[in-house]
Amino acid sequence: MAAALVIGPIFFPQSDQAAQSLNAFLTFGLAFLARPIGAALFGHFGDVVGRKTTLVASLLVMGVSTTLIGLLPGYAVLGTWAPALLCLLRFGQGIGLGGEWGGAALLATENAPEGKRGWFGMFPQLGPPMGFLFATASFLLLAYGLSEEQFRAWGWRIPFLGSSILVIVGLYVRLKLAETPVFAKALQRNEQSRLPLAELLRHHAAPMLLGALAMVVCYALFYISTVFSLSYGTTTLGIPRQEFLGMLCVAVLFMAVATPLSAWAADRLGRRPVLVGAGSAALLSGFALAPMLDSADLLQITAFLSLQLFLMGATFAPMGALLPELFPTRVRYTGAGAAYNLGGILGASFAPYIAQKLVAHGGLAWVGGYVSVAAAISLLAVLAMHETRHRSF
Repeated sequence: MAAALVIGPIFFPQSDQAAQSLNAFLTFGLAFLARPIGAALFGHFGDVVGRKTTLVASLLVMGVSTTLIGLLPGYAVLGTWAPALLCLLRFGQGIGLGGEWGGAALLATENAPEGKRGWFGMFPQLGPPMGFLFATASFLLLAYGLSEEQFRAWGWRIPFLGSSILVIVGLYVRLKLAETPVFAKALQRNEQSRLPLAELLRHHAAPMLLGALAMVVCYALFYISTVFSLSYGTTTLGIPRQEFLGMLCVAVLFMAVATPLSAWAADRLGRRPVLVGAGSAALLSGFALAPMLDSADLLQITAFLSLQLFLMGATFAPMGALLPELFPTRVRYTGAGAAYNLGGILGASFAPYIAQKLVAHGGLAWVGGYVSVAAAISLLAVLAMHETRHRSF
């Protein structure tokens, strides 16, 4: 939200608007480059020490980095130190999230009853639509309650500072948790890996790569339909910020609906059939991007955003079970986290930046092609996998 609306003018020199947007999107992408480092770091301790302790540490890294962004002075005060420190904090966010998702997915799936791993693994996948809804709603309220000058001066900082409340709640919940029964048994049998990353790369590189490629479409759908579309809609199309944020609030509800439906289907039909169907639909949806988004018709744009985010939920939900199922307990935290976050580099890190470049040089149809290519990559990766629904933990 902030990268699309305010980060460029606040943290970068007053050059042309397009350059500010590109710089903001590069800063946005930096966190994704840090994610695999976080996955390796926290994955090591998650596979050696345990899921619970590691989840507490990753939450603190993410929470502190996010809150400090809300306190960081802009370019007018700090000069070049402002974007440098912003990049450092974005890197911290990436490190934290790199260790966050794997632990959350394992906490859910390693506690799941027989035949319900897809459903239990769906709950971490509800985090993005819920978080995005909170983010969009908060910026929407600020847009209605503050003037443009107030929003840029201090209003945009409120959601970042308010995230500290979520950190407190998250810490309370996680400190109350018990270790997962699957990892507790591994501890009793002394089956932990001493060097999970080395073992992962030596024996499980293929499933890690396939898992990462399967994630590409999820990220491309989400960040093209949110970050890029918000920037394009409010600048190029001239749609008021309040209206576009309201449209995104509607669209993200479709992602929230698709997530449990897709998880339910993945438990009954299997991970591969659901992902193949949703991935094929995502490939075709790329052809709708240019005519619907460039129509400047609010109803058409809302319909397009809703379609993209529905397909995001459909492709994303089974991943909560699929990625952990690709790896044995000894390296599951490291492997699932690495696949998830490598997918982030491939599908999300520079997706808004690339889309901005494609628009400048070829038009919106090229951005739609980008979405279709991302879907094709994930589709081929899923077809290369074996079904994992019946694998034992």
